[in-house]
Amino acid sequence: MAKEEVITELMSRRSNSKIIISNYINNGGGGGTLCKEKLGNIAILLQSTGADVIQLVVDVAYITDVAPLFHLLVHSQVPLIVRAVGDRGLISQLLGPKYGAIVVWGSLGDKPELGLPPLRSIAQVYNLEFINPDTKVFGVISNPVGHSKGPLLHNPAFRHTGYNGIYVPLLVDNIKEFFRVYSSSDFAGFSVGIPHKEAAVGCCDEVDPFAKSIGAVNTIIRRPTDGKLIGYNTDCHACITAIEEALRERQIINGQASHTSPIAGKLFVLIGAGGAGRAMAFGAKSKGARVVIFNRNFERAKALASAVSGEALPYECLDTYCPEKGMILANASAVGMQPNADQTPVPKEALKSYELVFDAVYTPRNTRLLQEAAEIGAIVVSGVEMFIRQALGQFKLFTGGLAPEDFMRKTVLEKF
Repeated sequence: MAKEEVITELMSRRSNSKIIISNYINNGGGGGTLCKEKLGNIAILLQSTGADVIQLVVDVAYITDVAPLFHLLVHSQVPLIVRAVGDRGLISQLLGPKYGAIVVWGSLGDKPELGLPPLRSIAQVYNLEFINPDTKVFGVISNPVGHSKGPLLHNPAFRHTGYNGIYVPLLVDNIKEFFRVYSSSDFAGFSVGIPHKEAAVGCCDEVDPFAKSIGAVNTIIRRPTDGKLIGYNTDCHACITAIEEALRERQIINGQASHTSPIAGKLFVLIGAGGAGRAMAFGAKSKGARVVIFNRNFERAKALASAVSGEALPYECLDTYCPEKGMILANASAVGMQPNADQTPVPKEALKSYELVFDAVYTPRNTRLLQEAAEIGAIVVSGVEMFIRQALGQFKLFTGGLAPEDFMRKTVLEKF
């Protein structure tokens, strides 16, 4: 902090100019414990200098360290600028205007840097000029979270429907601690991503029965009447209906249309036994498929297989697995997701036994797995289609109303 005599001299010379005094808080290299009292005392000390505006720049180790900054913004007696440094501090800028920040920082590039949102996103995606104290906060809880396209879809949909909400990326390490700290009714709803979908079940006060049977939730709503967290799973319906429609289109072309699910009786080969994998396994089972599961952690594969009366096989056998023709392959792992877009969970030669290949990865939109599946003649279903469908279900839960499907689909096609 500047010496007292320096500040006194600046005050005497400032004429009509305004003075901002800034303080950087190392916070133990990002590993210290931030508390409202400590920050409050520092703010009072800064205010005592007579500066017109004060600024606090703070190292944060966890997203929960940002909460005291929001509290300080609300209760500051002078104009205040705050910034939490690092990827876990990104929401300090995106949500700052809601709590009274007079300035937010952004990066000049198209990607966040050091927890700074791109200026282009501030203006075109988040529209921070419209954020106010009544704005409801939604977001995607994930780790990593940078790949998520949720903000590109939900924020425009909020504006299109006139709903006063903002949807932000939430880089969360400990989901239970996140919900303990961000317990305000302002934090109204959440998408849940890797690797938190199973742990999220235990954070909910109530869980939709089907989501409970799956053992994973991808959507959590804070019920307005009592503040309780309610968990849902929109992944299952999104994935299974996308696969069914693609198969039905092929059946119609071949004159084989049927009222029964085209998945019934099929061998459904699933890669991944995490939250998304559980949703797909239970969905496929409910449609009468025979489910076979491959996962790097074989014990997790066996546990999921037991839950759906399926079969688990060692991951090393996936490349040579070919008991019959016309199988369905569903990738629920992160293999092939950016920045590792050159990877694929199954080599091209092994795809010849599959009638349809589905990939839950949607960044990139056309993964290597899907490219190679299309080249050998299989039906391909992109994770973008699942993303759209599960997002429509989430948006209905977020707003308590209908989602603008045509608008959201058009947004995805234009921006993804």
